[in-house]
Amino acid sequence: MADEALTAGAVARRLGVAVTTLRTWHQRYGLGPSHHVPGQHRRYTAEDLARLQVMRRLTGQGVAPAEAAAWAQRIPIPIDLAKPLPAAPVVLVQDPEPPLAPSEDLPSLVDQDDAVLDGTYDTWPERLFTARDGGGHNLRTGRAGPAARGLARAAMRLDAPALRDILEMIVTDRGVVAAWEDVIMPVLIGIGERYAATKRFIEVEHLISRGITEVLGTVSRPTGLESPRVLLAAADEEQHTLPLEALAAALAQAGVPSRLLGARMPPEALRDAITRTGPTAVVLWSQLPSTGDPDQWAIVLSGPHRPLLAAAAGPGWSMDDLPEGITPLGSLTEAVRLVALAVTPHPRRSEP
Repeated sequence: MADEALTAGAVARRLGVAVTTLRTWHQRYGLGPSHHVPGQHRRYTAEDLARLQVMRRLTGQGVAPAEAAAWAQRIPIPIDLAKPLPAAPVVLVQDPEPPLAPSEDLPSLVDQDDAVLDGTYDTWPERLFTARDGGGHNLRTGRAGPAARGLARAAMRLDAPALRDILEMIVTDRGVVAAWEDVIMPVLIGIGERYAATKRFIEVEHLISRGITEVLGTVSRPTGLESPRVLLAAADEEQHTLPLEALAAALAQAGVPSRLLGARMPPEALRDAITRTGPTAVVLWSQLPSTGDPDQWAIVLSGPHRPLLAAAAGPGWSMDDLPEGITPLGSLTEAVRLVALAVTPHPRRSEP
């Protein structure tokens, strides 16, 4: 067994998570190393690793970490991780029988007040991933998958550790672009719709925004001596920067370094930054129509250096009013593709 024991670093590399995540799972949920030699640090056994793989898979699917850990601890080991996990039992509120006791083989993955009402459920029931704030308020995520519903649930409960765990898993498993477009955006839209309808849940938006910023900031940036040739900024008086943070992280995964100047960038300051750094691509984000004044482009591009790609991103721009030569960006996928294309050196065609 000693030969099979693994350090935390080795386990983190195998799972694709941070060592701090393993430490959190150990301290909060008891999924820690079990092999111990007096005078040495504890090591992870093959059984420990198998349970952590279950934990990682479930959290990546949107299951709350506490529930995923409870299940991982009770699934018999060894298990075949290549096969689907068995369906989790669900406590039905109309069922006169009491909920499963902790000694059962598998725990219930939902609290009684979150239970399925109609008596039918899939392996991962829809209701399991419906966000509740404790007062019966749901956060809808449209046709997004279970990871989005799990993220919404953690956000509405203000469960920052669970929220971060889910974000880390989806970014690691799917990459920034898919995580943003398929999981994060549906949740942010759902929060926006709930605020529009109720004028509530600003605290939810702040919590999830902070978590997204932190996780996107952990994405490895390209290393090297070459100065970034991409400049990202929010339009004048625009305070929303999450989409730019997602673009910076997605570009980093594509091997493209960038400079992110952040919110409320006066056009004169952006012009000066372009003059000083000579970027090949500039992306200016506007979330709201009040910040999407197309006239600021004339100032931004009035310096001696004209970027090869000057792109307007975000719903705040009226694309019909953009000056000639400004490229509209419709999605994160498109933004990564066009920016990467602009900064990629193209060999000159040889003369015939």
